[in-house]
Amino acid sequence: MKNVERIIGFAGLILVLVLGKTFLKPDMLFRLVIGMGLGYALMRSYTGFAGSVNRACRTGSAKLMRALMFMFFITSLLVTAFLYKADPTAYNLFVNPINLGLLLGGLLFGFGMACSSCCATGVLTDLVTGFPRAFITLVFFGLGVYLGFPFQNTAAWVKKSWFTTPVGSKLAGGVFLPDLFKWDGLNGYLGAMILTAIFCGIGVYISYSYERSRKLKETYTGVDSEMMQDQRAEFDSRDFKLFSESTYYHIFSKPWTLAQGAVAISVLFAILMGATKAGWGASTPYGIWFGKLLMLFGASPESVAAFAKMKPDQFVQPVFQNAISVQNIGIIIGTAIYLLTAGVFKKTFLSEMHISIKEALVYALGGIAMGFGTRLSNGCNVGALYTPIANFSLSGWIFLIFLVLGGIAGNIFFKKLFAKAN
Repeated sequence: MKNVERIIGFAGLILVLVLGKTFLKPDMLFRLVIGMGLGYALMRSYTGFAGSVNRACRTGSAKLMRALMFMFFITSLLVTAFLYKADPTAYNLFVNPINLGLLLGGLLFGFGMACSSCCATGVLTDLVTGFPRAFITLVFFGLGVYLGFPFQNTAAWVKKSWFTTPVGSKLAGGVFLPDLFKWDGLNGYLGAMILTAIFCGIGVYISYSYERSRKLKETYTGVDSEMMQDQRAEFDSRDFKLFSESTYYHIFSKPWTLAQGAVAISVLFAILMGATKAGWGASTPYGIWFGKLLMLFGASPESVAAFAKMKPDQFVQPVFQNAISVQNIGIIIGTAIYLLTAGVFKKTFLSEMHISIKEALVYALGGIAMGFGTRLSNGCNVGALYTPIANFSLSGWIFLIFLVLGGIAGNIFFKKLFAKAN
């Protein structure tokens, strides 16, 4: 079965690329390939933004949080190469506003990702690894985004920022960190990088301190996938054979470490930004998909758009003509490609097929909370956290604080809810 899956994986990869070349415009094909790369990297390195809080709360391991701090720093460094001698306003930088919406959105998103054990990108990879949970989450995530559209598009407490800087005011209205260090001789980017390094260092320090306290209390259990990643059997060149199971395993199957995944995702982010002059977003299409679902049941594009305070064009536009939608679909495909070529697709796909009604209701709650939260904070874990931090927006770090607080509350709620059932 393993060899059959491998053949299907490579055949599927070729088929997707051929079909993409045939039916998609070049820009959409690029988005598909980038999405596939992101899905592959996320899955092979067992990385997910939601896990940074959930793993820490449930197992005591903060390794993923440290990996994300590393990823934030090196991505910011790569982004500096684009912005240093350029006009930052020529890029679609996610310098999000700092306001009540950002705070509430972070809390809601953190709570929701604890309930559903995934986030906006994680729900895409989890459609392959935990289909029932991810599918319920995705449907209600879309509902939450759609219900939140009117607030995002009209509410001053979501659109206007409490604080702003000169460049930030020309973008989405937030604080652009290089504006604070214009005196540093490098257009503010030296100071911005140093401040980013300090913030990342604080995150690493807190993660180590928390992990240490859990170990001292003997409540640290660790994460199975992280333990597997740490078992790094080195390849002995004396045993090298090009066509061998060992060579195949190291090239296509062996899980990447969290650090390797962070590097891969950072490079893909840089390629995406270099080609599109924009960062990584994921959640807005979910609300548009939900609107399309309503249209299937008879709602008119005009009525769907009127509620969302948007133009009907966005709901009428075909899915494969929307760049972020195509990129999201690519993430699902990339996840499946890794599992197939690694020969573990069937085993992984069937691992979470049975859920209870109570679990389904909690996943639905998580989806709505995350979806609605993204509209208040103007993004999800990539649109309000990763991309803003990589784009030197102070909003990303503020979102992180409230995301963690919401995640802690959500994990406490989840634990108590299912503790009663046991």
